[in-house]
Amino acid sequence: MSAPSSSIESTLVENRVFEPTEATRKAARISGMDAYNALCAEAENDFEGFWAKRARETLTWSKPFTKVLDESNAPFYTWFEDGELNASYNCLDRHMGTPVENKTAIIFEADGGEVTKVTYKELLAKVSQFANALKARGVKKGDRVVIYMPMTIEGVVAMQACARIGATHSVVFGGFSAKALQERIQNASAVAVITANYQLRGGKELPLKSIVDEGIAMGGCECVKDVIVFQRTPTACNMVAGRDSYMHEVMASESTDCPAVMVGAEHPLFVLYTSGSTGTPKGVQHSTGGYLLWANLTMNWTFDLKDSDVFWCTADIGWITGHTYVAYGPLAAGATQIVFEGVPTYPNAGRFWQMIEKHKCSIFYTAPTAIRSLIKAAEGDEKVHPARSDLSSLRILGSVGEPINPEAWMWYYKHIGGERCPIVDTFWQTETGGHMITPLPGATPLVPGSCTLPLPGITAAIVDEAGMDVPNGAGGILVVKRPWPSMIRTIWGDPERFKKSYFPEELKGYYLAGDGAVRSPDRGYFRITGRIDDVLNVSGHRMGTMEIESALVGKTDLVAEAAVVGRPDDLTGEAIVAFVVLKRSRPTGDEAKAIAKVLRDWVGKEIGPIAKPKDIRFGDNLPKTRSGKIMRRLLRSIAKGEAITQDTSTLENPAILDQLSENN
Repeated sequence: MSAPSSSIESTLVENRVFEPTEATRKAARISGMDAYNALCAEAENDFEGFWAKRARETLTWSKPFTKVLDESNAPFYTWFEDGELNASYNCLDRHMGTPVENKTAIIFEADGGEVTKVTYKELLAKVSQFANALKARGVKKGDRVVIYMPMTIEGVVAMQACARIGATHSVVFGGFSAKALQERIQNASAVAVITANYQLRGGKELPLKSIVDEGIAMGGCECVKDVIVFQRTPTACNMVAGRDSYMHEVMASESTDCPAVMVGAEHPLFVLYTSGSTGTPKGVQHSTGGYLLWANLTMNWTFDLKDSDVFWCTADIGWITGHTYVAYGPLAAGATQIVFEGVPTYPNAGRFWQMIEKHKCSIFYTAPTAIRSLIKAAEGDEKVHPARSDLSSLRILGSVGEPINPEAWMWYYKHIGGERCPIVDTFWQTETGGHMITPLPGATPLVPGSCTLPLPGITAAIVDEAGMDVPNGAGGILVVKRPWPSMIRTIWGDPERFKKSYFPEELKGYYLAGDGAVRSPDRGYFRITGRIDDVLNVSGHRMGTMEIESALVGKTDLVAEAAVVGRPDDLTGEAIVAFVVLKRSRPTGDEAKAIAKVLRDWVGKEIGPIAKPKDIRFGDNLPKTRSGKIMRRLLRSIAKGEAITQDTSTLENPAILDQLSENN
């Protein structure tokens, strides 16, 4: 916790309130605040009984559990640990013999607009074939498999096939570099990599297989025995004899029947790497039973899912949102969902709205970054304004990835939802597995910019640095006081880092979300005020400042030192600002711009394009204390263009502040 709670202040006052319509309330699964409060009271009065009831009703178990929660080895909590089940079985097999069997599971729209649909029965056949192909290559229960795929049906098939045979998958976002991929393969000791020859985004072919080859060639990836390639485009790619094979070829000879391997509820379903405040990515490990329970429950509660809904979460499978609300939650709940390969601005910035009309989407779930960019596009070009599309099929809107500012919320509500669709502004994290604080469409009065109240069973609170509750209206540290089924189990291979990062002793063993928050004095609604540590949230993607700093300093022929901070950005939520000391004199003017471009491109290569700093400033030094600690709080103020009002008495070189404040 690098920022004291006293520095978390609330300045936003929002008085607009939007009550659920009577029709929405009456038709909702959780109908009205009385129903919400009753569920919260049930969880409060019998915590284990509350979760046991949901687990038995929501999931299919091959071996019923008898133990609900084990807190004896806190914070390494276990849920339903003596029960057995399979995630893929719960997403696919259990729908067989029901009306869902022949229901459309996925409506896939390709980058170029081509549409493919698969039913639940057809999806089960594909998953079973690919699961058999993995088994034929020696992949077994407990093995790790890295998936580096585009947003396609095959990406979901790959995840489900791993789950089906008990292999633990680790999906790496297709925009990450070879080095980032290599680090994740190495850390997970993956036995196989599933990828594609290319991905299509915005009308362009982007290589994936060549990046896999480059990453493996960097060394330390001897664990990889197989690379399986989905041939997304006709363009040829390098294939290594004895190691590489095409997905369609290995599936062709396999049976469409593959019995699901039952695993313990605590079996690792996946490891998903997220940046931390040190330079090493951390593998967030999630269980099978608890994770799947919450994915299914939140689909039904937060989105008030109906049999007739067409659900669309725009997130990539490389992020947790694409895991919970693309690959697992919708399928476990028996929903029809849209999977989209492309970008919202191709062939024009009306693509989202045109697709909603085309596929009669009823629940739309996207990021504030996308909303803000599309607001800008709509204001600049009438041809892509949402008013040109029929959005009458929508009934619920969702926001994910970062707090949504009130004015973007209002635009979303008015222009996309027609002032009739509730907006579920969902707060959650990679580590939480699913929604934690969010409005419920048929119950919660909405306040723009607020994620409102915790879901039943989630004991969220705001505390000071000693773990003591702060009063409503005062800013503090967001924590969760009691465990919940879908919580992170550990950091892969680093249990000490897990304890230190998420359950610091000074916070009484509460889960530390790493965000500051404030509760409104009137309703007790939560509003997230930003990160309290050095993890940046850019377009909904969390990145550690240390990882970006490490990449910059890795440019050893140029950079001596670097410090990275975030500043608010209207489009991406937070922008990356890098302060750099070169191994030569400080550049200015055109020379500074040229070197800044070199460094941006370097970071893009080392980590990925999303990590490129928006602003790079050069200095002769960085502001440091006499003990050598970089004073990042001063850099944050400089990045925001604020006057330095903090105490600088411990600063070794105060003159550097003026230099770094220059727009060089």
